[in-house]
Amino acid sequence: MSSTPSPETAETAEKTGLRAFFGNAELLIVILLGIVSVATAWVSFQAALYDGQTAKSLSLSQSATAEAESLYLEGNQEYVQDAQTLARLTELQAQIDAGDPVAAEVYDALFFVAVSEHFGAAIERADAINAADTEFYTSPLDDEEYQNVLFGAYGEKSEEAVELTKQADELDARGDWLTLTTVLMAISLFLLGVAAVVRARRVQYALIVIGSAIFVFAAAIMLTIPVTWV
Repeated sequence: MSSTPSPETAETAEKTGLRAFFGNAELLIVILLGIVSVATAWVSFQAALYDGQTAKSLSLSQSATAEAESLYLEGNQEYVQDAQTLARLTELQAQIDAGDPVAAEVYDALFFVAVSEHFGAAIERADAINAADTEFYTSPLDDEEYQNVLFGAYGEKSEEAVELTKQADELDARGDWLTLTTVLMAISLFLLGVAAVVRARRVQYALIVIGSAIFVFAAAIMLTIPVTWV
């Protein structure tokens, strides 16, 4: 006589085992509490990392902003000096055109001392344009290459500061979502903890279902946030 259980007997035993497992509410609660606790600790760890990254990005953004302001003030100071120099050169040029021999020497001396290489190039380009088109006056102060020399570094550093601020905002938003996830998981832990001490089976299973649903929702949010290790 064979001792091998029939398929019907094995299937019945399997169903009985599953029913016994899910019928043991205390064991189910303990397993769920363990899973939710580990997930909560992981989410809290990730939220702390994102908070650190946010603070770092904000610090870099503030440094870049301060440096950009310094570059702008430096370029603007040179711009104001060049504007004053241009006004004086224009006055001397009028005197030269009037036949003043001393004005030419003063013009050359001032040009040599006060005019930088990039401003001198801008003056030459503006003079060429003005000679070709006498109807409109083109100022060397408006020269694009000259403006780029003075304020190009400021523009680049300012854009860097803006990008760092956007990065900080994005990291902060991720940290906020993870914080929300932590709160939801804490609620799930609370409900499962209450379920562990409740004796009424119907209430117990209701708390398990609600707590598990909240945890699944929180876990779905958690999975949308990229994992970070820095």
